[in-house]
Amino acid sequence: MTALRDTLQGALILAPMTKGSNLPYRRLCQEFGARITMSEMTLARRLRQKRRGEFALIRRAADERVFGVQLAGNNPEEMAWAAALVVERGADLVDVNLGCPIDYFTTKGLGAALARDPKRVRRIVDAMKRAVQVPVTVKIRLGWNDEHRNFLDVARAAVEAGADAITVHGRTRAARYKLSADWTAIAEVAAAVPVPVVGNGDLLFGEDVAPALARSGCAAAMAARGALIKPWIFREVTDGNMDPDAETRLGYYRRYVELGKEHWGGDELGVKRLREFLLWHLAFWCRHAPTRADGTYPTMQHRESWTPRSPLEALLARADAPAHAFLADALLGESVVDPEAATARADAGEIDDDRAEAG
Repeated sequence: MTALRDTLQGALILAPMTKGSNLPYRRLCQEFGARITMSEMTLARRLRQKRRGEFALIRRAADERVFGVQLAGNNPEEMAWAAALVVERGADLVDVNLGCPIDYFTTKGLGAALARDPKRVRRIVDAMKRAVQVPVTVKIRLGWNDEHRNFLDVARAAVEAGADAITVHGRTRAARYKLSADWTAIAEVAAAVPVPVVGNGDLLFGEDVAPALARSGCAAAMAARGALIKPWIFREVTDGNMDPDAETRLGYYRRYVELGKEHWGGDELGVKRLREFLLWHLAFWCRHAPTRADGTYPTMQHRESWTPRSPLEALLARADAPAHAFLADALLGESVVDPEAATARADAGEIDDDRAEAG
């Protein structure tokens, strides 16, 4: 417990995110200073079924400092078996997913649906604790909806069963990602349980982290969409707000391509796989907006309207799929990204010329 508390103290953790927490992106975020990186949500049952794709999710990069695997399941014995497996494969900690809001999973009693049954949560955590020697953590939401906010009951049940830390995403399942995170509720959990609490929700700038920890009493914070929009947010925690120009940002994205080719391979099949992820990431990267002219920060929940400072910055801010395809092909081909060429293609009708608000 002491070792985990020390590791967590003041950290900004890369959240477990389906597709977003792929191995190359975890490595990129670690290069920017992420102290703890988490796998994509992994289904315990699919591991037991020896699904190759599921095993790919628990692969640890050789240079990952602290790597956690998040498991989803509702059978205590199955979750205990999966916990032992991922520890054997190199996980430093195992996390239980009690927050996934996606209908496909909640209708199967997983994620946020499982959190409606604190007694089952207790049985699952107890079984996992008996199966492994590494920390077992739990990630929860505030409840199913505003009428059923049972986050304190779930957190206490998990801790009573031996959970070493609790991560709280400050929204209900019904809220998904639409409403602002409730850090007052997160603080309630931090005050109610004797284990470290990690707060999650709406952190978009590194300078947001220390005040959030101070207000909530959390040991650490977790970034999800903020890290997808700005992988450099982890460096901001230690070095202060960064305002990378378009060329610098492009360099960051090229680094992701390098890491992706190392992981998936540089052959035709590997590049095809990387392109799928790259297009997905570009849909988040385009939402970056710099600090406002008055020094205030854009917020997570509202699209920021701002004027790009260069043609390349304008191109990176575009949210249309054809523009992302143009950028992906240029990045994968390691060619110069020419905003004027992109504009010419738009004028010729090859790329939609609609501009989306940045941020």
